[in-house]
Amino acid sequence: MFFFFGYGSKQKELGPGSTRTCPRCNNTTTWARVKRYKQFTVFFVPVLRWGRQQAEVCTICGTTVAV
Repeated sequence: MFFFFGYGSKQKELGPGSTRTCPRCNNTTTWARVKRYKQFTVFFVPVLRWGRQQAEVCTICGTTVAV
């Protein structure tokens, strides 16, 4: 009998965030809002999710700021 299981981080796009000046690249853009979480899957079906957080990501350099 085989069990396929997995563990990893996932990220879901929630749409545009606020307009900010990035502390890393100093560009002013609209950042992307994302939801990040870790999950455990069995047979490619999510069973457990934890560590949920929302963040905004700079669309130019990828710097992340928790919201």
